[in-house]
Amino acid sequence: MEAQAQGLLETEPLQGTDEDAVASADFSSMLSEEEKEELKAELVQLEDEITTLRQVLSAKERHLVEIKQKLGMNLMNELKQNFSKSWHDMQTTTAYKKTHETLSHAGQKATAAFSNVGTAISKKFGDMSYSIRHSISMPAMRRK
Repeated sequence: MEAQAQGLLETEPLQGTDEDAVASADFSSMLSEEEKEELKAELVQLEDEITTLRQVLSAKERHLVEIKQKLGMNLMNELKQNFSKSWHDMQTTTAYKKTHETLSHAGQKATAAFSNVGTAISKKFGDMSYSIRHSISMPAMRRK
């Protein structure tokens, strides 16, 4: 008896086979005829309410489309607006601001470093050019 009681108190979620067993179980024998009739009536009422809600939703969606058409709004405009808003929202986040600041600073340092390298290379080429010109212009000194 204790093993059966323990089964009723399980806290683990149902597994696929457990769900199938519950779905195929016939609980109607546990209900009185009055309870069955009440549940059937409730089921019909719920199905009717769901159908009505679907119809109302469909009518509201049609009305929404009509209003958007009258306002000249279309899918492309909505996508542009959504993208613009999302881009703006992203740019205002702290993470974006910090990343932008860090990358901007890194870019400035990289630019300065490339400039220094370029200057050094130019100076070396200038020195080499001077040496070559100097040695070409003084052939007599080279032979001595």
